Amino acid sequence: MNESLISPFNLTHPTAVQASLFASAAFARFDPSGRYLGVGRSNGAAAIWDLETRARIRSLEGHVKAVTSFDWSPNSRWVLTSSKDWNAIKWDLASQCDPIQRMVTIRFDGPVVSASFHPKNSNIVLASLSSGEAWLVDLRKDSRSRVEICEVQQEEEDEEQHNRSRSAVTSARFDPSGKFIFVGTSQGYVLVFNTRTKAMIARHKISGAVGAIKGLAFAKSGRRLVTNSSDRTLRQFNLPIYMIPAPEGEFIDDELEPTHRFNDPINKTGWHGMSYSPDGEWLAGGATDTASHKIYIWDISNDGQFASALDGGRDPLVDIHWHPSKSSIASTTKEGNILIWHSPNPERWGAFAGGFEEVDENVEYEEREDEFDIEDEEEIMKRKMKAEDEEVDIDTMVEDTTRHDTLPDGMDTEDEDSAWASYDNDGTGEFRMKILMQEDNDV
Repeated sequence: MNESLISPFNLTHPTAVQASLFASAAFARFDPSGRYLGVGRSNGAAAIWDLETRARIRSLEGHVKAVTSFDWSPNSRWVLTSSKDWNAIKWDLASQCDPIQRMVTIRFDGPVVSASFHPKNSNIVLASLSSGEAWLVDLRKDSRSRVEICEVQQEEEDEEQHNRSRSAVTSARFDPSGKFIFVGTSQGYVLVFNTRTKAMIARHKISGAVGAIKGLAFAKSGRRLVTNSSDRTLRQFNLPIYMIPAPEGEFIDDELEPTHRFNDPINKTGWHGMSYSPDGEWLAGGATDTASHKIYIWDISNDGQFASALDGGRDPLVDIHWHPSKSSIASTTKEGNILIWHSPNPERWGAFAGGFEEVDENVEYEEREDEFDIEDEEEIMKRKMKAEDEEVDIDTMVEDTTRHDTLPDGMDTEDEDSAWASYDNDGTGEFRMKILMQEDNDV
């Protein structure tokens, strides 16, 4: 069903291109504030763009092969990039020099597909390699470590199951709380690990999915997960509540049934990526159409109905990312341009005052008889005195029912996992980036 038929006066998803950045990008990621855009390039360089000036303000030169991922710390001071050159680099944007000097270089045993910060601590890094491995790296001085995140192998009486090779990791993500690591495998499973203990607490088979899990994305609340499978279908799930900590050696082994399935029934195209809106009410999918730039939007709040398809021209799409707080999307083209999508708001003068009416042409105004009468000052004083005499209840506490916890249900922010993640954290505190305008001479 078309969005204009569902709600023609309430388009809260992007509908038009606002700007185009010629950034020679392979992908782009908004920072938590939404003002800056991190860009990775296939030549090994990375850069930061200011969306207000639409100019490149920082260069990150440290990789010698294509950059594969770009992640921000919660306060936007620290940046993490990964590359096919087997390295992940942590950068400090507070550095006064340009190009910025690397802070930490993490060397792996193969090309790095992705690397991301822990949501609460930029000294904890999760990386996945093209060899099918996932590693959790702790850079804190008192707990420095590097642990492989791998599937638990159980002894099976069936010889065929017993000799089954371990599933290769195809994607790995922290959940928004940072307490769990979700791993997608080549055999179509989603594995869940406790971040602090590194123990596997769940293994889910995706119902109806065929092939590998190509990508994972979470709604901001952490209660919904969407997967991208090689069968060209996006599937959304409501996640169960995991026990913390799980009994030693035990884990959930069941099948996850999707609440919604999203695909292109006509063209049968796959998906380069997907991203939730900040409120989780919309889901955007970037199609792998080689002849056009297509973004599909679904309305999650309306039972996952298809809302619209955004057309960005003939330059194929390769990446997509939703703004952290606004109705805006950054999509990257095959030629390296970044399209910034927004939702144009038409001027509605009737919203400025109650009873205000918009007219197509000038009309003569008829004044009411008592409209501009001067009110007696004594009457005004009587009303004020009466209002002052009314008793004000200052004892009764009113509970704020509009406040929603952003963490999944049952997760106490002061528990052992949160305390472990918050220790020796350099990603907190306010940070304001110094703007250094640059001339982009890159081809």
